[in-house]
Amino acid sequence: MSGSATVLSVMSALPKLNVKANVVGALCLAENAISNQSYHPSSIIKSYKGLTVEIGNTDAEGRLVLADALSYVQKKYQPSSIVDIATLTGACCVALGEYASGLFTNSDVLKQELIQSGDAVFERTWPLPLFPEYSSEIKGTHSDLKNTGKGRYGGACTAAAFLKEFIEENVCWAHLDVAGPAMTSEKRGHIPKGGTGYGVQLLLHWLITKSDKQ
Repeated sequence: MSGSATVLSVMSALPKLNVKANVVGALCLAENAISNQSYHPSSIIKSYKGLTVEIGNTDAEGRLVLADALSYVQKKYQPSSIVDIATLTGACCVALGEYASGLFTNSDVLKQELIQSGDAVFERTWPLPLFPEYSSEIKGTHSDLKNTGKGRYGGACTAAAFLKEFIEENVCWAHLDVAGPAMTSEKRGHIPKGGTGYGVQLLLHWLITKSDKQ
């Protein structure tokens, strides 16, 4: 829930800081519990967007909730830019450790803006690729998509490629995989051990900077 907590904190801070910007915050929340309505491995479910998804791993449930939220926000609010933030994959921790989030985006401008804001507040983010091969891995055989790639390798990239399938044309989008820096194993400088609130300062700096330029 670190990503949702970050969004809630950002939305709480914006009016207090008198930021002049039109911002929508969406919290992607679901009860992660077993019931007789739970899906199973190889289940095929229908997303809010209408794409069908085969379940390759029942533990990769966060991206399903996030995908529906992305579709809902775009349909209801027609944003020009979207930044989603989530503790999405352990694979991103393997790649970057606790020291930076993984940044995936379809916009070079947005990429540079987020990197600069992250550097300014020491909430660093590092760009990772969205090669076509990652998208190929999550194409379904009996469905439009699969919720996981072929195996454990490149898991952060295939997860981001999955989310990308739910982004509409002409929408600038970035995905921050914060699984590493959102929860740290030791105190480092001003960063506490445990939950860090990673992303609040990064996103506020980004939004304030964009607001000042308008």
